[in-house]
Amino acid sequence: MPMILGYWKIRGLAQPARFLLEYAGLEYEDKKYEAGPAPDFNREAWIKEKPTLGLDFPNLPYLIDGDVKITQSNAILRYIARKANMLGTNENEIVRVDMMADQAMDMRNFMVRHFYTRSKWEDVVKAFLEGTSGMLKDFSAFLGDNPWFAGQNITFVDFVMYELMDQICQVDSKTLDNLKNLKDFQARVEALPAIAAYMKSDRFMSHPINNTMAKFGSE
Repeated sequence: MPMILGYWKIRGLAQPARFLLEYAGLEYEDKKYEAGPAPDFNREAWIKEKPTLGLDFPNLPYLIDGDVKITQSNAILRYIARKANMLGTNENEIVRVDMMADQAMDMRNFMVRHFYTRSKWEDVVKAFLEGTSGMLKDFSAFLGDNPWFAGQNITFVDFVMYELMDQICQVDSKTLDNLKNLKDFQARVEALPAIAAYMKSDRFMSHPINNTMAKFGSE
């Protein structure tokens, strides 16, 4: 029986899990819930099903694998990564993965605050790019000459970082021009055979990045 990954009909928090499942060759159903347009942004599609799934902490995204039912995006990613042996192969890699998972979430939270701002997007985009620029420089230094963020071996955090950096590049396509190792990293992920095939398939969703109430990436 395939796993079920449930989330909004957007890239958002679920996209790294989709990449990971595709890379690992694990069968899954990509179940998508659609929010309504402004001004109500109706969420009934999810709300009516939310209490029926037997989740301990009902939320999106969720992953159901037989009797195993998980919420929280990093818990989902780690569960999939354990199946695919993508948590790191030694203590040094595991430590790097653990740090990267939290650092990436810090950057994602910063990005989401701006994407879903109550202000006009034009009023916050400069602060968004300045803030992410500093973070990306730190990530570039951490990656160094390694092919992957854990070191020599690919792990789940590579798909998290690929997705976040791709979203930033949607705001400014020149974001990585002066960070060659990050730009090369993006190309390296896209060149993975399973990812290249996925991105060419009708299963891949390039847009929207964010939900209907976002000021950026909702189309």
